[in-house]
Order: sequence, then structure tokens, then C-alpha cells
Amino acid sequence: MPRLLSEASLVTDHMNINKKVNLALIAFFINLNVSYSNPNQNNQLTDQEKREGWELLFDGKKIEGWRPYESAAKKIKGWVIDNGTLYKPSKVRAGNIMTMKTYEDFEFSWEWKLESKGNNGVKYFITEERGTAVGHEYQMIDDSKVKDSYSSNASFYLIVKPSAEKPNRPMGTWNQSRIIVKGNHVEHWLNGVKVLEYKCGSKEIMERVPKTKFKKYPGFGKKIRGHILLTDHNDACWYRNIKIKAL
Repeated sequence: MPRLLSEASLVTDHMNINKKVNLALIAFFINLNVSYSNPNQNNQLTDQEKREGWELLFDGKKIEGWRPYESAAKKIKGWVIDNGTLYKPSKVRAGNIMTMKTYEDFEFSWEWKLESKGNNGVKYFITEERGTAVGHEYQMIDDSKVKDSYSSNASFYLIVKPSAEKPNRPMGTWNQSRIIVKGNHVEHWLNGVKVLEYKCGSKEIMERVPKTKFKKYPGFGKKIRGHILLTDHNDACWYRNIKIKAL
């Protein structure tokens, strides 16, 4: 009898292991699905998202709600619509574009794609008062060209390193990213995984800033209400499913 109970226990343990493996695989393929989503389902809000207060910032058909950093009176040039994506072609000096609105506490979500060796980024806490498009940046880059993890993919550029176990995807495929700002707490997410978090104005952040090029900008590292900006780093970059929710 003791042997039979032991064998039953082994069978139960085996079933539990299989269940955990199956759940992990399901989660993996749900997360992976963003790379192969139906184009007709992109750049839309679900009924649930609408109820939660999400706002679509790009509908795949026109560029509205955005402006060049330099002036709200200028027209956006160089950024184009390409098969339902917001596309910044390679070697085209299109300039940075930012949201018309400013945000304080928010969750910003987008999907993006770069070519091999590509570099781009999303900046937040952008203000015209600085006179230049300087803000906290969610770095988007091919890590194969990166030597310093402070400037690697999904980092708070030059200030906070992302997790070493971050789920990078190959260049040329779609990635999904999120920035969450609530109070002084900030999080960067990559492909469904939180890869870093920090506190604006904290000792760690303010001690790191003087070691970077941002030391010449008073107050850098502290939270401000600001625009969200898509950078022009000269490389080709595609965006879709850009949306935001005030928190």
C-alpha cells in the first residue's frame, strides 16, 4: 500500500508539472501574438479599453493629435502612413514629433519595429521650456550594437538599466512597450514584462544624472507634466497601436 500511494503521488506531481508547462506555453503564445496580429484589428480600441478610459493616438489612417517639437504651427513632414503604421523612413530628416496634449499620470502603450542595428526612442516629461527635446527616454534599440546597458533596449536612457532577463525580440519583428507613470513611480515594460522601475527625484536618480549629458538641464530626473515625443534618430522605425490612459 505505501508503494501505491507513492506512485499515485508521482502521477499527481507529473500532472501538476504538465499543467504548469501548458499554462506557461499559453502565456508565451498570447504574448507572442502581438507580432502576428491581424492588420484589420490594429489601431483600434476594444470596448473594454474604451470603458477603462484609453485614448487612441493613431488610427492608422492619418496623423492627428501630434505636432513637431519646434512649433505647433508647423506641419509634420517626413513621417508617413505606411500600411496602417506610423512610419519614419531611414535617412529622412523628419524631426521629432510630440503629442498636442500634456500628461501627468498615465499609462502609454505602443507597438514598434526597427530594422537591424536600428535606434529610436519614446521620450516623456517633454516641455518646450527647456528649449530642446530633452526628457526621460524609453530607449528602443538593437542591443547587438549596444556596449553599455544604460543605453540598451527599454532602458531609461543613460539613467536606469533594464533587467538583464528582458524579453527582446529580433529586429524586424514587432515589440510591445508600455510606460506607466503614477505619482513619482515610473515603470518600463517590454513585451508583457516589467523590465525596470524607478522613483522620480529619488537619491539614486539624482545622483546618476550628473554622470550623464543631462547634468546641464536643471531639474532633470524629477517629474513634470509634459508631452510624449517620438524621436527621429535617422533610422527607419514603425509604430502602431499607440494609445494612452490617464491615471
